[in-house]
Amino acid sequence: DMMEYAFELSESNNTPVLLRVTTRMAHSRAVVEFEDSAREIGEISYPGDPSSWILLPANSRKKYPVVLANYRKLGLTSSQSPWNKYIDGKNKKSGIIACGIAYNYLRENIDASFDHPILKISQYPMPNDLILKMATECESIIVMEEGQPLVEEMLSGILPTKCRILGRLAGGNSEDMPGLLPRIGELTPDSVRVALGLKPHEVLTPGRNVVPRPPALCMGCGHRDVYASLNEALAEYPNHKVFSDIGCYTLGALPPFRAIHSTIDMGASITMAKGAADAGQFPSVAVIGDSTFTHSGITGLLDAANANANMVVVISDNLTTGMTGGQDSAGTTKIEAICKAVGVDEKHIRVVVPLAKNMPEIKAVIKEEIEYNGLSVIIPRRECIQTFKRHAKEKKNA
Repeated sequence: DMMEYAFELSESNNTPVLLRVTTRMAHSRAVVEFEDSAREIGEISYPGDPSSWILLPANSRKKYPVVLANYRKLGLTSSQSPWNKYIDGKNKKSGIIACGIAYNYLRENIDASFDHPILKISQYPMPNDLILKMATECESIIVMEEGQPLVEEMLSGILPTKCRILGRLAGGNSEDMPGLLPRIGELTPDSVRVALGLKPHEVLTPGRNVVPRPPALCMGCGHRDVYASLNEALAEYPNHKVFSDIGCYTLGALPPFRAIHSTIDMGASITMAKGAADAGQFPSVAVIGDSTFTHSGITGLLDAANANANMVVVISDNLTTGMTGGQDSAGTTKIEAICKAVGVDEKHIRVVVPLAKNMPEIKAVIKEEIEYNGLSVIIPRRECIQTFKRHAKEKKNA
């Protein structure tokens, strides 16, 4: 419903609209009702004046006043939005502003006798008139929101100083008292309950014999053999650094491998390893998956190839996009050709099969390429164990 409304809001105001999905929302499940039929797809249309899509300073100067005027209009729309709701109450000692899913947490902890004003905010810009109404009537406002205290900080520019703002920040922006809600970690129904002054629920703790189980690479995963080989080869280089990327292979940072030293963003493995190599780091190794390589790694490899940086890039190819469900990888069957095309010396593009029986060979290849004074690419290739099982099952049932 909100997405449909967002499209309509975007079209009617000629502005981008973002639907913000927070972590806990993304991890939740609920019954969803669908419309009986989908809306017909509209005809393709383009603006008569393309200047809105050409970001030249002359166009920006003309458009900025329009943006500001539209922002004021959107503020009024927000105050009247069906997604923002003001529930009045007689107890004016404190009002509650609950943003998005925080409103669900609040409702879980109160009953019909709760008589404080509540403002549910799910559409922005901030509904200033509703906030001012609460601020002028209440002695203090408790702000409940997921993540960073964005709304709480914004309120200081809206509200009269006499109204205290309480939330994740130090109480009322005063450093001499802690925040009403914890600054660290996710917002939870229990933390909301404590902020309301209610007795916390009894917390059930696991038995002493239950061992914590952090996430780990699947048994039989080719990435395991890659890290095992890499660790053995790099053990002879005490000053080595391994710059990894984002994917299921990031779990190589955890026991039993503890094989990587950084993971920042998609593509940063190659660029950070290149920068480190330029600064004299040896050996400098990048580990990136096949899907992340085609998404964000190719341009970094091009830069490394242009400089013939003294580094080793390991493109761990499991022939799928394993972390997000096993979709086809854009680079399947093309990785060697891509590496050659951006300028990597063909003699130093090495393909290995990550299996335990091949460990001596893989270790030898890694050491050879570390000792080569230039850019090397090693491609360990073996199908993801999860898609392998699925494909085997499909073949059996065919």
